[in-house]
Amino acid sequence: MSKFFDEITPEIKSFIENQKIFFVATAPREGHINLSPKGMDTFRVLDSHRAIYLDLTGSGNETAAHLLDNGRITIMFCSFDKAAMIVRLYGTGRAIHPGDPEWDNYLAKFPSEPGVRQIMEISVTRTMNSCGYAVPRMSEEGIEERETLRKYWEKDRADPEKYQLKHNTHSIDGLPTGITSAK
Repeated sequence: MSKFFDEITPEIKSFIENQKIFFVATAPREGHINLSPKGMDTFRVLDSHRAIYLDLTGSGNETAAHLLDNGRITIMFCSFDKAAMIVRLYGTGRAIHPGDPEWDNYLAKFPSEPGVRQIMEISVTRTMNSCGYAVPRMSEEGIEERETLRKYWEKDRADPEKYQLKHNTHSIDGLPTGITSAK
């Protein structure tokens, strides 16, 4: 049975800290829904109503565009180990870019990663947990981080800013992402 809360409880925070994968869902007022898997050590709970995640440069920048459009965001964590559980964080978000007042403080909360694009800040208004009994179990040996993204951005010729200007300024629906306003 699902349980709803008005905040990130200590139990939910503990669960989140033990997950290796999370999913980000956003949608514009009109257009395509975006659902993106995330991993690596890129998520932090700041307090009972705020969380952030480090957003690395990728093929699109839908989340930033959708947050500019309407601010709505849902984050989902699901356990793949013995204890079945799913947690969702509902709220609003915004992209923090280099030069924004929070940037240095937030960036310091994460390990150094190549290809950093922005940090997503989420104001959590509601949380939910549910059973997750249909989610398969996987062992630690069966899950490992991929090094592909790190290796790509660590190459000498890799230029995240050039890539971002070419591929991340507009969503697939043509909405601006706001990434150029910070540069």
